[in-house]
Amino acid sequence: MELIQKNPYRIAGILSNATERELQKQKTKIKAYSKVGKEINSDYDFQDLDSITRTEDSINKAFSNIEQNQDKVNYALFWFLKANDIDKTAIEYLKNGDKEKAIEIWEKVTQNKDVNSKNFSAFNNLGTYRLLSQNREEIKEGIEAKIKLIESEYFENFVHSVADETFTIDNEKQIEKLVDELLTQFKNQYSSSETLQLFSNCNGSTQNYLSKKFTEEPVHNIESQISRSKNKRKDNKIDAYQFGLNLAANCKDDLVTLQSLLGITDLKYKTIADQLANEIMQCGIDYFNESLENGSSDNYLEQAQKLTKIADRIAVGKLTKDRAKDSLASLADMKDREINQAISVLGSIRLAYDKAISEIDAQVSSMIRNMPYNQSINYSKVSKMKASCLNWSKVVELVSSEISLRDIEIIKKCSNRNKVSEYQNLVDFLFSKLGPIQINQVKHICYWKDVRAAQAKSTAKKVGSTISSATDKGCYIATMAYGDYDHPQVMELRNFRDGFLSKTIVGRRFIKLYYKYSPSLVEKLKNKQSINHIIRKGLDQFIKAIKK
Repeated sequence: MELIQKNPYRIAGILSNATERELQKQKTKIKAYSKVGKEINSDYDFQDLDSITRTEDSINKAFSNIEQNQDKVNYALFWFLKANDIDKTAIEYLKNGDKEKAIEIWEKVTQNKDVNSKNFSAFNNLGTYRLLSQNREEIKEGIEAKIKLIESEYFENFVHSVADETFTIDNEKQIEKLVDELLTQFKNQYSSSETLQLFSNCNGSTQNYLSKKFTEEPVHNIESQISRSKNKRKDNKIDAYQFGLNLAANCKDDLVTLQSLLGITDLKYKTIADQLANEIMQCGIDYFNESLENGSSDNYLEQAQKLTKIADRIAVGKLTKDRAKDSLASLADMKDREINQAISVLGSIRLAYDKAISEIDAQVSSMIRNMPYNQSINYSKVSKMKASCLNWSKVVELVSSEISLRDIEIIKKCSNRNKVSEYQNLVDFLFSKLGPIQINQVKHICYWKDVRAAQAKSTAKKVGSTISSATDKGCYIATMAYGDYDHPQVMELRNFRDGFLSKTIVGRRFIKLYYKYSPSLVEKLKNKQSINHIIRKGLDQFIKAIKK
């Protein structure tokens, strides 16, 4: 320890309780040696101490530093004194390099004993020697010995051994001075937590002073970091995530120090911890809102959750804890917001469809119960009613407006497989009810497969439905070829049938044969696109001829 190695008493070559006469004699001698360049040695340059070079300046400074009573006491606490025969014997052993024997002597009169008029100097000397050690446990013993000496009523004996008899001292203030000196010595050698551990054997008043010393700087650091984070966040919310991470990292060590000193139940710790937690949380909130508003492609929801979880771990007070939990719950809901909204929209369509179908089925059942024996239900008409029970064009408009391409990009990343499966099933249901053109208008909602298969299926279904509808009224082949019972060309052929063929015997026979054989022919040819194309071309030419 530098305060011992370069202690003024050591440079002066005397013990700390040297008389004024001894002090002046040594001063004259050492200065004389210095002027003639003669090497200056001292009986108290113990072997365990580093070598020392005494110069005229260092000697003058050393004697100057121990002129005042308070300075004498301060420096004496980091040096040795000889108050009795016990010290005399132990110091002789130190001079001869037998430190074990010296320590044994001092420990014999101090270990498990209180300070008294005969051993107060042993407490000081043993404490000084322990402070020279590199071993933390021994340093801890040295600190404990010094504090025990100063706290005792026999510290006055020590003071009057090294200073004037009239000099009085405040024990508590002296402890603070000692602690300040030790903290200065330990500053670049040990971390805050390690330094605090060195004082762990000290009593309440010392611990309280340490708490005050150690909490002032960390609290100030944390408050400064919070203030800087607030200013940066207000000016640049899109980078608030990084500000929050930096704030947590920059305050981590100071917060650990405060917790070890004060404990989490201490009001000061609660206050600063909650202030820190709230600012980190606010960084997450501002970052999330700004990213959402600007349509950021970053995974801002998970990043906001990360900051909130950090804040939750730091928070102590109930209000801050509750705020963090509420924020985490809100973010959890937001995590699947897009897919939840899509499921809600598509689910409402499915519910409306199921309700409409149920109402139609109820009407049919009522009609069957009240229908005369010789009448029957036109199920083709019922099928049409069901197919058009909703305004599918309006449905497509709703889906287009409520489920955007950006929503789909987020839904693609959803990790909740149950929700994804539910969404996909609802999309498949919707596409099973839409026409090919309508499917094309909302094809972006089906991101996991090609919509062309659904469009082809819808086209085949529409053609099949149209042909089926036509079987009640004729025009089988024409309906198959043109794909719609109400196609203008099919209507031309019906007009020709009704206005010309049905009025002649040959025409009526043709119609009869046509109705007899065309249904089976349609069943064989309805999916033959190339043949339908040829038939359509032929019918186009025939219609052109009958129009002339």
